[in-house]
Amino acid sequence: MVRHQAKSSGRNARLAEQIQKDIAILIQREIDVSTAGLITLTEVNLSADYAHAKVYFTVLGAAPEKAQKALDEKANWLHAQLFKMMHIHTVPVLRFIYDDRMQRGDEVRRLIDQVSQQDAAQSRDDDADD
Repeated sequence: MVRHQAKSSGRNARLAEQIQKDIAILIQREIDVSTAGLITLTEVNLSADYAHAKVYFTVLGAAPEKAQKALDEKANWLHAQLFKMMHIHTVPVLRFIYDDRMQRGDEVRRLIDQVSQQDAAQSRDDDADD
């Protein structure tokens, strides 16, 4: 039973990777960078039955909402293209989600830097008082 699960999750990962590559190529060809920005796919998570895919993306040069709208408008077309390209029984329904992990990471780094600067300033003040 465990071997079947491991084999299944390996197939899931390979399929998710292939979907990510194929969608990235299609986006590059079909979505105008001047309106939606430069969209990069960061991850694809497939449901166990391969019926649904969460496609995470980041964007440069445009608001995430604009990129989201462009992707949502092309979702059915992208699904149809994947069906033609992949030759598999079940091509997942695509759901695009903005990946804000980098933005959150930058915010955490900024907060750490701020605390470090305050700590250094406090240490200098303490040294000056001695």
